[in-house]
Amino acid sequence: MAKRTTQPRLPLSRDRIVATAMAIADEHGIEAITMRRLGQELGVEAMSLYNHVTNKDDLLDGILDAVLAEYDLPFPATDWRAAVQTIAVSANKTLRRHTWASGLMDSRRSVGEGQLRYMNTLLGCLRAGGFTAEQTHHAYHVIDGHILGYTRRQVNFPIAAADLKTVAQSFLETLPADQYPHLVEHVIGHLDGTFESGGGFEFALDLILDGLEKFRDAG
Repeated sequence: MAKRTTQPRLPLSRDRIVATAMAIADEHGIEAITMRRLGQELGVEAMSLYNHVTNKDDLLDGILDAVLAEYDLPFPATDWRAAVQTIAVSANKTLRRHTWASGLMDSRRSVGEGQLRYMNTLLGCLRAGGFTAEQTHHAYHVIDGHILGYTRRQVNFPIAAADLKTVAQSFLETLPADQYPHLVEHVIGHLDGTFESGGGFEFALDLILDGLEKFRDAG
């Protein structure tokens, strides 16, 4: 009779706990994370988690910082604009992938390593691009505000992308074209694909960077 073999259990660690919590949030939402559920997913008693995370607040800080650690952060270079675009687009894609993260940012007060690196790199790109310290202060907040504000609109939009054309078509059928000609034109653009889907973030970012460049050069 062959001996029964068992797979060794992976040791519990903060990284495993954070990764598992992120997976739960991605699939079920941030509200689904409880210490009991997390323990069950990891095959341990909930109390064992407290050897690696102080409490649930510490856990939430950890998963949020892990999200920010996924941002692509190029080292500040001579092409400040390309570097800022890389950071902003990467942040937008990351926060759309983890749809719960942008909302969680409002409730967290601690600043982790991932956020520190993001802030410092974005500020460094602007300084390397010739912005003064004061200009950098304002430019940073404009760019960061665009990332968070636009992304929240995307992840909280009440109509799923797959349903948008159906809803738009239904809306168009009830919309008097003589009263709302410009709105009709806009809706048709969504229906026939005239406007590239998902390009709004990058389009607005380009406008912001154009404006910041003029702001910098005006001194």
